[in-house]
Amino acid sequence: MSRYILGIDQSTQGTKAIIFDEKGALVARKDLPHKQIINDKGWVEHDPEEIYKNTIDVVKEVVSSSGIDKSDIAGVGISNQRETSIAWKKDGTPVYNAIVWQCARAESICDEIMQQGHASRIRENTGINLSPYFPAGKIAWILRNVPEAKKLSEENALCYGTVDAYLVYRLTGGKVFKTDYSNASRTQLFNIGKLCWDEEICRIFDIPVSGLPEVTDSDGDYGETDFEGFLDNPVPIRGVLGDSHGALFGQGCHEKGMVKATYGTGSSVMMNIGKDKVLSDHGLVTSLAWSMGGEPMYVLEGNINYSGAVITWLKDDLELISSASETEELARKASEDDHSYLVPAFSGLGAPYWDGKAEAVICAMTRTTRKAEIVRDALNCIAYQITDIVKAMNDDAGVPITELRADGGATKNGYLMQFQSDIVGVPVMVPPAEELSAMGAAYAAGLSLGIYNKAELFDGVERKAFTPAMDKSEVDKKYNGWKAAVRKVLQP
Repeated sequence: MSRYILGIDQSTQGTKAIIFDEKGALVARKDLPHKQIINDKGWVEHDPEEIYKNTIDVVKEVVSSSGIDKSDIAGVGISNQRETSIAWKKDGTPVYNAIVWQCARAESICDEIMQQGHASRIRENTGINLSPYFPAGKIAWILRNVPEAKKLSEENALCYGTVDAYLVYRLTGGKVFKTDYSNASRTQLFNIGKLCWDEEICRIFDIPVSGLPEVTDSDGDYGETDFEGFLDNPVPIRGVLGDSHGALFGQGCHEKGMVKATYGTGSSVMMNIGKDKVLSDHGLVTSLAWSMGGEPMYVLEGNINYSGAVITWLKDDLELISSASETEELARKASEDDHSYLVPAFSGLGAPYWDGKAEAVICAMTRTTRKAEIVRDALNCIAYQITDIVKAMNDDAGVPITELRADGGATKNGYLMQFQSDIVGVPVMVPPAEELSAMGAAYAAGLSLGIYNKAELFDGVERKAFTPAMDKSEVDKKYNGWKAAVRKVLQP
C-alpha cells in the first residue's frame, strides 16, 4: 500500500493542493483562485467561506485527477497566507470578511497605541515593530467595528486568528482550535521569549486572550479531517506552517545563517538565526521559524508588500502586459541608457523602512522611458527591495550570507533571478520545485508521521545557480540610484 501526503497552501491569490509520494516527490497539483475584494479606501479582503469551499474543492480535484486511491492519503500539511485575519462564530461562520495582510485599515489603532507609549514594549516582547500589517491591529479593528463580533466576544463565543487556525477549525468540524508557533509569532500578540500569548499586549489591543487559539508545535497534532466526507476515513493534520516558514523548511534552511526569499504576491526574506532570538536594529522583525519536536527555532525576517503584486498591477491596472511571462523578454529589450526607478509603495513601504504613509513613484524618467523600461523597473524593484532586507540581515546577525535560496513563481524569470544575484552580490539558488510553502508543510507532516526520512528529503537537491556577473561599480551605481528613489517617497 502506497502512502501519500497532501499539502495545502492557502495563499493570497488562491488555494493549492499538492500530493507528494513516499519519497517526497510531487505527484499532482491543482489550484483555485479566490476573489480579491478591494474597496475605494484601498482595504483588501477575502471571503472566508469562499476560501474554505475552495480548499475542499481543490482537494477533491487533485485527488481525483491524480489517479491515486484516496484511501492511500496518510496525512495533511497546511501552509497559509500569514497575517490575514479572520473572526468567526463557534459554529465556524465568519462574522466579517478576512482582512488581508496587505490591508492597512488598522493604522489609526496602531497610531493610538503608539501615542500611549507601548511601541517599545510590543517590539521587545513580540519581536515585531508596531504596524497595521500584523493581525493584532486587524483583530482589534474587527472587535471595534463589527457589532456582532464585539457582542460575541463579550459572551466568549467568538474565535479569531490567522487563516491556518480557521481552516483547522473548519476541517475538524470545530473540534480543534489551534495555531502553530510560526503563525502565532506573526500576530504581534505572542511573546516570543516566553512562548505564549502575551496577556499585557492583548490588553493593550483590547483583544481577549480567550478568543485566541491554542499554540502547538508546527509538526503537532491538529486533529483529523475527511474533507466534508470526501475521504472514506479521516486523516491526521500533522503539519501547519505560515507560508514563508513552510518555504524556509522546504528549502532546507534548517541551519543558522541560511537565507531564503519567497517571491509571491509580496515577498518574505528569512534568515534562520538558530535557537536564540536576536532583535533587529535595522528594521527587521524577529519571529519563530517553527517549533518541531518541542524545539523552537528563530528567524529574522523582512516583508515586502509588493513584489509579484507589482506585475499584477502592470497587467490588470496599467494593461501594459497580458501575462507575467512577457516581462522577461521586455526587460531584456529595455534601454541601458534609461535610469528610471519604480518604488512600489502602493500601501506604504514594509521592511526595512516601515513607512505606512509612503506613496509609489516612478522617477528619473526621460523620453527613453517606455513600456519595456517600466516593465524592467517593475522587476528590478523586487530585487532591490529584497537586497535591502538581506543587507539589514547581514548587519543584524553578523553572519556572512553566502547564498540566497529563492522560491515562488517569479523564479521562472531568468532576468529577475540574474539581476537579483548581481545586486545582492551572492549566488541565487533556485530549486527544481516552484512552490515550496505547501512542500514544507507536507514534509513536516510526513516527517511527523514517520513516512519521510529528513536526509533523503533534503540532501542532494540540485538547484539552478545564478551567480553575480555585473561589474561592482555598476552595481553600486544602480543600487545608490534605488536608495535615492526610496528617499523621495519616505515621509519626514
